[in-house]
Amino acid sequence: MFDWFKKKPQPAAVPASPSAEPQTAETRAEPAAPTISSPEPVPTGSSPIEPALIEPVATGWWGKLRQSRFATGLRGLFSSNPKLDDALLDEIETILLGADVGVTATDTLVEDLRRRMHAREFEDAHALQRHLRAQLLAMLRPVAQPLVIDAARAPFVILTVGVNGVGKTTTIGKLAHRFQKDGLKLALAAGDTFRAAAVEQLKVWGERNGVTVVAQGQNADAAAVIFDALQAAKSRGLDLLIADTAGRLHTQQGLMAELSKVARVLAKLDETAPHEVLMVIDGTTGQNAVNQVRQFLAAAKVSGLVVTKLDGSAKGGVVFALAREFGLPIRFVGLGETMEDLRVFDPDAFVDALLPELGSAERGTS
Repeated sequence: MFDWFKKKPQPAAVPASPSAEPQTAETRAEPAAPTISSPEPVPTGSSPIEPALIEPVATGWWGKLRQSRFATGLRGLFSSNPKLDDALLDEIETILLGADVGVTATDTLVEDLRRRMHAREFEDAHALQRHLRAQLLAMLRPVAQPLVIDAARAPFVILTVGVNGVGKTTTIGKLAHRFQKDGLKLALAAGDTFRAAAVEQLKVWGERNGVTVVAQGQNADAAAVIFDALQAAKSRGLDLLIADTAGRLHTQQGLMAELSKVARVLAKLDETAPHEVLMVIDGTTGQNAVNQVRQFLAAAKVSGLVVTKLDGSAKGGVVFALAREFGLPIRFVGLGETMEDLRVFDPDAFVDALLPELGSAERGTS
């Protein structure tokens, strides 16, 4: 496919660079020589990725978002032509809290609506809905900042972090698909050496996208793997390196310290790397996501968020809680299982999916 994808004869294995720091106290196997896994053509009809991951979306991403519990709750409320009174505000408060918007953000939203309603600023419930839309957009627009790959920093390094089970490796596969479509030359680093089969899973995504994967075996030192991957990316003149890391609870101090080590080791090759620390958040975890981000911010200097599982099974309100609490850029949202379901965060589309449809005149200038 590309000349740099082809596996070339390797020199004799070189021990891990002495510039990399000693391994942490966690039990780690002696690192093997890194392998650079070049993608093999995948025969038609025999893709190693489940069919659900490559089939087109039937309802579209906006339709999936409108199926979330948060969206169906708000639309059901306003579509019933409710009476403009305190009972309506109580219903709104219940839906917001149930969707994990958070107590502080919910109180702010509802009390502003209550004050304006008692001041007779709303003619009817639809006028209140328009103002609620404006409030929600005001919370999300400041954090809607797409990720820009700076060509001057090539290879631009994205380090993905998060707790177990949020879909980091799958998100990396979708990011690789997106950036490759944008014409970028990239590689993946299999830095999750802790979870069984994580390396193989990333290699499958590499094959599916036609992207090189730099890996060692399970229990290898993650910092050394990612260091080797950055060296390879530099030597091949790549635009982008996306590094996987092991899922970890924010209470696992040893693994959290490992993230700091990765950043220190990368700085030996590029003092500005990683250029983006992308934290993947499960949109169904609610307020626990806020605690996770707080801990990862301290250990890994998170610079952007990906919120996954915002389709029909998710509550979705945690997006507002995260925006209010941290103001971190929300780079992408996940709305399904296919590679096309990772979308740049669009606050207007997100909010409009939560509420009954309004005509352009009804939306006002917000």
